[in-house]
Amino acid sequence: MTDIAANLATVHARVGAAAARAGRSSHDITLVGVSKTHPVEIARAAFDAGLRDLGENRVQEAAPKISKMREEGAAPNWHLVGHLQRNKVPAATDLFDILHSVDSERLAEAISAAATRSLRVFIEVNVAGEETKFGAAPAEVSKLAQRVGRLPNIELAGLMTVAPRVDDPEDVRPVFRALRELRDAIGLRELSMGMTDDFEVAVEEGSTLVRVGRAIFGARAV
Repeated sequence: MTDIAANLATVHARVGAAAARAGRSSHDITLVGVSKTHPVEIARAAFDAGLRDLGENRVQEAAPKISKMREEGAAPNWHLVGHLQRNKVPAATDLFDILHSVDSERLAEAISAAATRSLRVFIEVNVAGEETKFGAAPAEVSKLAQRVGRLPNIELAGLMTVAPRVDDPEDVRPVFRALRELRDAIGLRELSMGMTDDFEVAVEEGSTLVRVGRAIFGARAV
């Protein structure tokens, strides 16, 4: 069985080392454990080992997991890190605390209308312009941020990206750097970037939230 506590300790150490290389404090970086495809028992083990932020990709898959942990009195901050369809917005606003993948004004308006509490959101940016990825184009982000930031029940926290898959994490450093520069130009605080294969480079480039699945939970459950 995967040793969740040992894996968490290793990931925290790697985050800390990357932060130190960049002259940053690891306390400024939130580790989000992405428990998608794994059973609720695995997510609960991470929570019991001290992880307070958990991420899921799909609303439908996450719902029973979140409900079960709530019943058990386990209350991590739940992050939706995958694409959000507008027909899933009412459920998402009930289940999740932070939404990482707002990529249009229409989606933001739907979230604002459905939410019964303030939700933190990130604008997803397709920095590399990949046709297979969701996200707003970098040139659209400033105007989108202005509009999203004015909506009720929404706290615009920052920007998010999913970097291209590459063999060498150094190859996506320019993607992370570009997102940081865009965040700085807009004047937001947070950066959600970096996953298992590239989170150390993301931390070096200013990430404030890293979304790590496999390094904590092992290979995806089928």
